[in-house]
Amino acid sequence: MILELISYGLLGLGLLAALIDIMPQLNDWQKRIRIGRYDGLSDWSREITARGVKWLERTPKIKVTDNTRLVFLDMIRGNYSKDAIQHWQQAALLLGLAEYLKDNDDQDVKSAFQNFLNRNFDNNGQWKTKPEHVDAVILAYALMKLEFIAADTYKPALDYCWQLIKEHIGEDGTVQYRKYMSRYRYVDTIGFICPFLVSYGYKYNKPECIELAVKQIREYEKYGMSATHFIPCHAYKLEDKAPLGLYGWGRGLGWFAIGLIDSWNELPRNHAYKSVLEQIVVKFTQAVLDCQQANGSWNWTVTRSESRHDSSAAATLSWFLVNAAQIEPLTKPCLEGVNKAIGYLRQVTRRDGAIDFSQGDTKDIGVYSVQFNILPFSQGFGIRMSERYKKLTGQEAVDQHGASRQVLT
Repeated sequence: MILELISYGLLGLGLLAALIDIMPQLNDWQKRIRIGRYDGLSDWSREITARGVKWLERTPKIKVTDNTRLVFLDMIRGNYSKDAIQHWQQAALLLGLAEYLKDNDDQDVKSAFQNFLNRNFDNNGQWKTKPEHVDAVILAYALMKLEFIAADTYKPALDYCWQLIKEHIGEDGTVQYRKYMSRYRYVDTIGFICPFLVSYGYKYNKPECIELAVKQIREYEKYGMSATHFIPCHAYKLEDKAPLGLYGWGRGLGWFAIGLIDSWNELPRNHAYKSVLEQIVVKFTQAVLDCQQANGSWNWTVTRSESRHDSSAAATLSWFLVNAAQIEPLTKPCLEGVNKAIGYLRQVTRRDGAIDFSQGDTKDIGVYSVQFNILPFSQGFGIRMSERYKKLTGQEAVDQHGASRQVLT
């Protein structure tokens, strides 16, 4: 009798484990039916924004591992998702929806913002749970872009992030990705910290913050970029400046692009470092355009046409291009590149408004995810880019694919 009960219990657990494994795959399959059926930019932009608002209220958990079997074990061990990953998902949604609110007095979106802020910050404007890693700094930068929030409301949280950054400054005067990885400098860190440092430094008259941001970018330009193609490697080693990981990792280009273009945007025209960063923007723009695929995407390895398209690269690099278009004579090629990217992103947007086929979380230097799915980070930058594009051009993007749309699986 006891053995029978144990057998039934084990069978039940096995069925539950199988159900946990198979349900996400079935969910993806059914949501990809009729993918990419959007009539134009406005229709697509409206749907991805609506999905972004829902995700701000309840942000999907992004998996740390690529496991698709016995997923419940990762959940039990705490390896399914991490707060550090969620911070940059939420930051992108905030940035995208903040861009949307610049031209739309949408009370529902403002309410979603307020709910998010109430969940994450106390009445004194400080983090309820103080982050330990610099990944959260991009979320602090997003707070500074909320124009409907009274100035300095969350200054304690911003001050905390500046302190967190200072605690991560290494022996070379640049910022570490993790304290226990002090020997390496990652391209991700540029996107995480540099826009915040410039915005915070300019707003609160802390020139040392701006100096640090520019140093972080210029050091990476010096040691972490391919001399022939001007694309970043994943990281470099401090001692001998050896490049580590892949040159041309798609989201790595995205991290460099975000850190560079947002830092450039935050500086006033007469600032001494404006032209310094602008020279890097011009060089990087050509590299980004050279790596764009014919269908408007960028692959997860941007230098290999055989690799899979990555929507997170497309969302971030098109955001870079729509801003670089402010610089003559880059305007025309940049806007053409953005228009093509919108065609791709529309094509891979599910009928519920979720942008699909973004590469999953990276496991280590040179160890990249083989999973391609939804990512709130891509959603946020898709919203941000589309809103800026509409404002800049005042017109719909031309559908590069015509009436026929190929489903990418």
